[in-house]
Amino acid sequence: MHLLTAALQILLPILYFGTIWAYARAFFSSVKEAEAIKTPLLFGTIACHILYIVLRSVEYGHPPITSIFEILSLMSLTVALVYALIELKTKNTATGYFILIFPFFFQLLSSLFIRELGEIPPILRSNLLGFHVFSALFGYAAITISAVYGFLYLMLYHDIKSSHFSVIYKRLPNLEMLERMSFTATLSGFLLLTVAIIVGLIWLPRAIVDYSYTDPKLLGTVAIWCIYAVGLGAKQIAGWQGRRIMVLSVAGFAIALFSMSIVNMFFTGFHKFY
Repeated sequence: MHLLTAALQILLPILYFGTIWAYARAFFSSVKEAEAIKTPLLFGTIACHILYIVLRSVEYGHPPITSIFEILSLMSLTVALVYALIELKTKNTATGYFILIFPFFFQLLSSLFIRELGEIPPILRSNLLGFHVFSALFGYAAITISAVYGFLYLMLYHDIKSSHFSVIYKRLPNLEMLERMSFTATLSGFLLLTVAIIVGLIWLPRAIVDYSYTDPKLLGTVAIWCIYAVGLGAKQIAGWQGRRIMVLSVAGFAIALFSMSIVNMFFTGFHKFY
């Protein structure tokens, strides 16, 4: 089992690179062969990644949430999975290159630097904690994808306004489709973060004696949830759409990125990676 896990650890960045290469060739050069293999390659890569996560969890006897590099591998998988579901739902494959760059770099860093800790605190072996982390990561993955669609929307909007019809204009979905894809990702992220927050609030008092609801990471997650709640409410009640919603999506992602990196490493207590 160890040899297979180690082999997959090396293979996954290569598979993700091959996948984004196929999506890039299809998008920028309209290569028919790349168009034909890109989606099967994506799903094959995801299947290998799921196998890797399962094998690693069984081999070491805990969910892969004990270090930043295990979390990066989970982030890679969740972003790829959420994108694949959106691609299946919308039948649009043109944006894959811009999304799948993230899983490639996340998994590359994970594969290069991941190490098993000598001693795992019992708290990190909790399956309920694992469910909480998976829900949160799927939520953050959806938020990441929503932000990418927001960036693409703003780029395409700028191209149209300036009458500069580049490859972005020619190959991307129209503004309405990008907004719909961003909304799908945003709604998914909001619901998943809601689940993560509820599970975390249930688990926290049972697992940690000196917990605090003022932990910066917890407050950051709640702030992100509130931003998206306001955005979704404004869209449904006040009729917000277009650029305002896209800017809000990008702003929410910026706060999420800050929470996942700087706050998590330097300012949080029980939420820090070991």
